[in-house]
Amino acid sequence: MRAVLQRVKRASVTVENEVVGSIGEGVLILLGIEAADTQEDIDWLCGKIARMRIFNDADGVMNVSLEESGREALVVSQFTLHASTKKGNRPSYIKAARPEQAEPMYEQFKTKLAEALGKPVASGIFGAMMDVELINDGPVTILMDSKNRD
Repeated sequence: MRAVLQRVKRASVTVENEVVGSIGEGVLILLGIEAADTQEDIDWLCGKIARMRIFNDADGVMNVSLEESGREALVVSQFTLHASTKKGNRPSYIKAARPEQAEPMYEQFKTKLAEALGKPVASGIFGAMMDVELINDGPVTILMDSKNRD
């Protein structure tokens, strides 16, 4: 499972000219689900995201987590995070989970993250063509992969 975390001042997702998810200050999470992912990947990634200290403390040091800060999270599914670009010029998505596997895991991820944060998590619509708007804060962008926990 791969995630791109972007610290934002605000972010929103629009589908067919309707805003379906939006947040103020917090984290936009682009989430890619791999065919080999399990509940263990969800649990690890949600815990890590909730506790990742990417917000500034009173001294301006990134020392405050999403969980501690009370800020918001917006989750957007993005299978293209599992693109392989080894051969040719067309990315291969062979490692990405098929929709029938990925959608339930996406829903489980949102539920688990909401539990970890103690508040609802905003989201896009799985499988939809989405317009994602954000204002980066920093910018701070973190790449995470549950298969590479170094």
